[in-house]
Amino acid sequence: MGCEKKSIAVVSAGTFCYPKAMQQKKKLPLFAPIIFGEVLYDCFPDGREIAGGAPFNVAWNLQALGLSPLFLSRVGNDSRGEQIKQMMEKGAMDTSGLQIDPDLPTGKVTVTLQAGEPQFTVLPDQAYDRIVFRLPEELSTPCFLYHGSLALRNDTTRKTLFRIKEQVACPIFVDINLRDPWWSRELVFSLLQETTWLKLNEHELNTLFPGGGTIAERGGRALERFNLSAIFITLGNKGAMALTAEGGHYAVVPEKVCPVVDTVGAGDAFSSILLLGLVQDWPLPLTMERAQYFASAVIGRCGAITTERNFYTAIRGQWS
Repeated sequence: MGCEKKSIAVVSAGTFCYPKAMQQKKKLPLFAPIIFGEVLYDCFPDGREIAGGAPFNVAWNLQALGLSPLFLSRVGNDSRGEQIKQMMEKGAMDTSGLQIDPDLPTGKVTVTLQAGEPQFTVLPDQAYDRIVFRLPEELSTPCFLYHGSLALRNDTTRKTLFRIKEQVACPIFVDINLRDPWWSRELVFSLLQETTWLKLNEHELNTLFPGGGTIAERGGRALERFNLSAIFITLGNKGAMALTAEGGHYAVVPEKVCPVVDTVGAGDAFSSILLLGLVQDWPLPLTMERAQYFASAVIGRCGAITTERNFYTAIRGQWS
């Protein structure tokens, strides 16, 4: 993997579990998680084009690690869209939620790296801007619903997500991705009103919740303001932090600096393991440790995901 095990600091006690309002629902049969949002190609300066988009990255990781999510998105009727479909089929992913748009192209993002950090240029009018989906009744109790914020820039996709939220009885995990000019504070805050778990990075925390105090203090204010069950803040090479409604305060820090190829997808990798830990009932300290480990492994590779199954098999073997 290229990196050693990470250290975890438990600052105070707490839990990572379904919120009280959902604990009774958890006794019902739980279906595959729903991952909603964009799939696109990250296009790098050297000519590489790698399938990505935060929701797709998370869905791909979870499938490779054994969760079999339902991925809801839309691609164009073009070669990139066909490649996405074929990639999902080869990865044994359910393609029933992947729509084909007859007019708009498959999503594309130009990625440039500045001091190892990715900078994204997101194009307008992409296929994922027109996701339309009616959730079958039998899928109304997924173990969770995951979505980001980028695909919600368009009214069509946004309304589809709102309809799905009305249909499902499950916690909601929101992974914030602020891509200028495709976001607004008003939209993000409206999403957080219905959020169970929130994940964002330090820059996004500073942008959405400016003001005095430490990262933990500002994160705590966001936790309380939106009645979240937990908030997760990734801190780059400084690790990550988790705060829970029960008073838990956890921090995980890499034991050593890992080789960095690029950091595209590191946050998505972290989110993937948070969700895996939730479903597997891992204790939060263990979940955080494994999420940091997986994110560190991803930044040692090109791109956010890989079709090399041995990469995931090795990790599953360690955690079994």
